[in-house]
Amino acid sequence: MKSILLIGLGRFGNHIAAKLNELHHQVMAVDKNEQRINDVLPLVTDAQIGDATNKAFLRSLGVDNYDVCFVAIGDDFQSSLIVTSYLKELGAKKVIARASRNVQRQFLLRNGADGVVYPEEQLAAWTAIRYTSDHILDYIALDDEFAIYDVSVPAEWDGKTVGGLDIRKKYNLNLLAVRNNGTPSMAVTSDTQLKQNQTILVLGKWKDIQKCFRI
Repeated sequence: MKSILLIGLGRFGNHIAAKLNELHHQVMAVDKNEQRINDVLPLVTDAQIGDATNKAFLRSLGVDNYDVCFVAIGDDFQSSLIVTSYLKELGAKKVIARASRNVQRQFLLRNGADGVVYPEEQLAAWTAIRYTSDHILDYIALDDEFAIYDVSVPAEWDGKTVGGLDIRKKYNLNLLAVRNNGTPSMAVTSDTQLKQNQTILVLGKWKDIQKCFRI
């Protein structure tokens, strides 16, 4: 369990609050809109109405006591930038801020953000890849070069073993797990036989995954 400071309770902030609640983290939520505070109360440990661009108000929250501070302000980039800068000045351990464009990312990083997320861009990329390929069920981008894909076993692999396919040598991919009816098994050996009704989790470079599975 971690202590989280969540600043900004628009749609993105609400989704973060809901997920943090599922994960049983302790969350202090902050927004200057009273209705947003009231709406999120069932999902968080505590909440305060206040303007996070006010340095004295931020200081009163004891930001250095939180494991992670999320700046989820989406409709006012200047405020997001100010809050991010103040959080680091006040000793925040880790600050994760929201951006909608790359130029915003650069400014946020220069002003103290430890990480920047692009909710709309990341969801758009996931949607485009997921729904234009029939055999891709999910994927996780690790960085600009590597990713993990959850893909259906290709028809030409049906009945063949992992060792026989020599996936690592031939495709430069690591097979992490095999899913049977949605249940993953990481007990994958060279003798593991693949079937067309299974899906597999593979780790590798984007270009190698795209080439292997004809994405």
